[in-house]
Amino acid sequence: MTTLRWIGKPVNEGGVTERQFNLDYETGSVPGILWTPTQQNYPAPLVLLGHGGSSHKRGARQLLLAQWFAKDFQIASVAIDGPFHGDRVSEQLEPSQYLNKIAAIGVDHVVDNMINAWCATLDALSELDMIDTDRTAYIGLSMGTRFGLPFVAATGDRLRGAVFGKNGLTAPVLLNTSERFKKDAPKITTPILFHVQWDDELFPREGQFELFDLLGSKDKRLIAFPGSHVSTTPTAIQMWCDFIVNCLTG
Repeated sequence: MTTLRWIGKPVNEGGVTERQFNLDYETGSVPGILWTPTQQNYPAPLVLLGHGGSSHKRGARQLLLAQWFAKDFQIASVAIDGPFHGDRVSEQLEPSQYLNKIAAIGVDHVVDNMINAWCATLDALSELDMIDTDRTAYIGLSMGTRFGLPFVAATGDRLRGAVFGKNGLTAPVLLNTSERFKKDAPKITTPILFHVQWDDELFPREGQFELFDLLGSKDKRLIAFPGSHVSTTPTAIQMWCDFIVNCLTG
């Protein structure tokens, strides 16, 4: 049984309504945030926002994307905290701390839990009159791809598009998900935009290219930008957003 519990009152600011929630589902519980256009006369499409490592559901990029989608395109967004991030822990952990915790549990087990959390979130929001979950997409890079790619694979043709990147088959040994990617990537058929950081020190570009090649989508596009793993230009973010808007409204 899935139960969506709203926390506090909605916050309306600049044409965007933000509502925090806890979602209890069959195998766990996850905290999240839903952003919707404050003024809407029809069910809004939905973007699922997967955050990167050491961020959280209300990180700066999630907030930027959510406000942009809601204000400019009447598209709702939702973000949930990843394992050992945000409100899932009492205090923010260093990368070595949460990586070790995930490794101790087992990467595949943690990935499966995140798939369940995202699927439960999507199912719960599909019950809301304000959300059109027939028009849904996903954005998640780095850790957002680690958990998001298997999730998108598990949804079949339920999503209309996804943005992945900053991850690949050559990855840190501690949390190497290459075998999982090899199994899941060919199952994906939805349109994909894949972002590569050319000088990524965590995920070498060759491994990112290999992951891109494995994606089963007939419509898959690759964009590349110079810079390290954490580098993200406004141009790149605009390309993600334009791609998702086209998937949801085209």
